[in-house]
This record gives sequence, C-alpha cells and structure tokens, in this order.
Amino acid sequence: MSDKRIILEMGTGNDLYGQDYTKAARRAVQDALHHSSITLFSKLGIDHTEMRVEVTIAVQDPSQVDCDLVAQDLPRGHATVRAVKGGLNIVDPGSDGMHVVATAAIEAWLPDQSTAYKLCS
Repeated sequence: MSDKRIILEMGTGNDLYGQDYTKAARRAVQDALHHSSITLFSKLGIDHTEMRVEVTIAVQDPSQVDCDLVAQDLPRGHATVRAVKGGLNIVDPGSDGMHVVATAAIEAWLPDQSTAYKLCS
C-alpha cells in the first residue's frame, strides 16, 4: 500500500548572533509545527506511530546542521531530517557577524486509507 501525504507545512527560523545552523533549523521546525494541527488521528482512530515525517531544512551550509538533533524535536511519527543548500546568511556590516536564516518543510505521510472508509449518501 502506498503512502499519501496528509500535510505539508513550512516554517522559518534564525540565529541572529551565534551563527548556529542547527539552532536556526530547530526554530524553523518549531515555527512550522506551530502552524499545524492534525486532528484526524483521534477522529479516525489512527495511531500516530503510523505516520512517516520527512523534514527538509534549507541553509547555506547544510553540513553544519545536526539532523539527528532536529529530528528529536518532532513530537509524532517516525521522522527523518535532511539538510539541503538554501536559506540565507546575512552579514551584519556593523559587527562583521552573520545572521543565519533557515527554512523548513515538514511532510507527514500515512498509508493510503482510501479502502478503509466509504462515503454514504
């Protein structure tokens, strides 16, 4: 049975002073999570452990993101996190510091439920 994507949510996060890509990534994930609420689990009697969660983090230096730490922030399902090139690095000309901006896309997948329910007229 194939999985069906049930949600796609985006968020942004930053680290303005520490130049910490993982901190910016975790903030982006938290931002995305605060935009969503999946009530179908309780309404349809589906165990949330059946959900597969894929997170894509975009930052200028993907190798600096601790994907395992970011995955620990996901409260439901089986999460995988990958970091890709994207996001922004903004140089502060007054201090020669750098502000890191990350974006996150969270996708939640469930096994196809189409045969489990029937619409009644």
